[in-house]
Amino acid sequence: MTRLIVVAAWLVIASAQTSVGQQAVPINDREAYEIALQLRCVVCQNLSVADSPSEMAQQMRAIVRERLAMGERPEQVIQYFVDRYGEWILLAPRRRGFTLLVWLFPIVAVAVGLAVTGLVVARWRRRAEAQRRPADLTIDPAIRERIRRELEAEDG
Repeated sequence: MTRLIVVAAWLVIASAQTSVGQQAVPINDREAYEIALQLRCVVCQNLSVADSPSEMAQQMRAIVRERLAMGERPEQVIQYFVDRYGEWILLAPRRRGFTLLVWLFPIVAVAVGLAVTGLVVARWRRRAEAQRRPADLTIDPAIRERIRRELEAEDG
């Protein structure tokens, strides 16, 4: 019987030491919210985990808080979800590899659009200026002489 009491006491002491060694880190609510903002809800795929009212999002928020309480850095928490669900879980794809195109394409598209617009506007201006300018008319000397005579005849 004493042996049983000693084993029980030893288990209580061992579990107390284990819980002391794994003390929870105070959770910064803002940090947990910012991590949840970066993750896509599995149910409401167009919402972040922070904004989704689904039960799955609540569970994911609890996992974020739990992992932060265990002392993990935000990058590690995000990587946990990426490892579990793939890059799809991130609302904003990482800026590397193939997903770099997702970030660069809009910038390139806007630059090309502005260049094309500039060329079209320049072409319109040249046409408008060409239509406003009188054409260089070279008058035949014989016609010029005839016009001069007719003008003198009207005057005189």
